[in-house]
Parts: sequence; structure tokens; C-alpha cells
Amino acid sequence: MNIKIGSGFDVHKFTDQRPLILGGVDIPYEKGLLGHSDADVLTHALMDAILGALGLGDIGKHFPDTDEKYEGADSLQLLSHVAGLMNEAGFYLGNADITVICQKPKIAAYISDMKENILAALGGRGEINIKGTTTEELGFCGRGEGIACQAVCLLIKE
Repeated sequence: MNIKIGSGFDVHKFTDQRPLILGGVDIPYEKGLLGHSDADVLTHALMDAILGALGLGDIGKHFPDTDEKYEGADSLQLLSHVAGLMNEAGFYLGNADITVICQKPKIAAYISDMKENILAALGGRGEINIKGTTTEELGFCGRGEGIACQAVCLLIKE
């Protein structure tokens, strides 16, 4: 196949005493996200989309939360590793569309930096679209308990 499509989804709950990292950007907010790595829910969803398109499982398979070497890991470095797997398989990212689902904080002011970080981790190739939405105060995201993210990607054969 010359193209592959993948989807990814991730959720992390808010916690105190941690920075909020989305797309590799440290966003000023009163809480951060709980996770074994830096809990970058946006980057995790994108990695799962890419791995899914390649048929290589998910980030839990490649970066298990039982492995101490991934504790506090920078998710952009993990994304670079996934990009390497993608390139080894003969593919590059055509585009990715990513939706961050949270009531707060608002992310619009940080999207440009997120895109830049993600493209750098992917080797500078591909198109990234990031958008934020709320759940109109419904569900765990609407109650401010955490952030969810979904990503869809198109991989193209070299």
C-alpha cells in the first residue's frame, strides 16, 4: 500500500505539582497531567496514530509505563523514535489532524509552537493541524478532571 491511515486517542487526568505539557510546550496552568512520562497527551495520541497506521501496536508496547527508563520521558523524544520506525518502514507523514479536548486551559495561543515542536520531532516533513475544543462542561473533560486528545494521520510511502 502506498498510503496508510491511523488514529490515536489518549487521556490523562490532572494532578497538582506537575507542569502541563502539550505538544512539547509548557503551558502555564494551575495543574499538570498525571503520567509515567511527561504525560503529553497530544504527542501520545499522535504516536498511537502513527504506530497504528504502521500496524506496530501502541505506545504502551514501545514505551511501557513499567520501564523506569521512560519515567519522566520527554514525549517529543519518544515521537522522534516513532518517526524513525515510520521512516524505516519507508513512510513519511503526509498530514496529521489532532484535536485536544479540554474545558481549560485554552490552547490557541500555543498551537504554533506545538506544530513547530512536532514537525521537528518528525524530521520536518508533513503537515500538522491542531485544534482545541471543549465538551461544554460535560464529562470528565468538562468538569476539569483531565484532557483527552484524538489524532488521525496519513502516512505516504516513499
